[in-house]
Amino acid sequence: MLRRLVLVRHGETDGQSSVRYYGSTDVDLSAEGRAQMRDVAGRLSSWPTELVVASPLKRSWKSAAIVGRGAQIRLYREFREVDFGRWEGFTADEIRDTDPTRFAQWQQAAADFSYPSGEARPDFKRRVLEGLGKLYEERATSALLVVHKGVIRVIAEELLGEALPEGAPALGDVLSISRRADGSWFEGSASSNPAGLSDLDAA
Repeated sequence: MLRRLVLVRHGETDGQSSVRYYGSTDVDLSAEGRAQMRDVAGRLSSWPTELVVASPLKRSWKSAAIVGRGAQIRLYREFREVDFGRWEGFTADEIRDTDPTRFAQWQQAAADFSYPSGEARPDFKRRVLEGLGKLYEERATSALLVVHKGVIRVIAEELLGEALPEGAPALGDVLSISRRADGSWFEGSASSNPAGLSDLDAA
């Protein structure tokens, strides 16, 4: 039974994923992004990599290759980032300036929004949760997911019952989630004690 998840957002990309919306666009890791992932690998050096999962997008699986320290990586298509459609590669300011009506709709009803010529948020959530179901079938007790912001937010909200803070996670952020004996999930910090969440297991 899956008991622990460590969720890592990929590193910075050549296209500046820190400020631009790259969903289905397959941008590569930048030098900064590789450095971010080496830092994460150091923080998680004692965490057992029983199962390492990434999306087929380069920024995800290349980050996983660094963080996973050579472990075999399982690629889940379900864990690709949302497709932003015509907004791919734009910053928020550029979207607001070029498509103000849809931008306002997006801000007002993000959970139900359909990106122009892209993916609908409910469809995105559905496929990510399909991936989570697939992960349960792996029969691993712990898993390291090196994926995308939107994917992490969907999984965290599903397991923890509440949304992450606005804007989270940032590039290179680490979120650890553990399962209690009663089946409920809780968040534990992976920054100080990523390997053994033993102090939290009794919670």
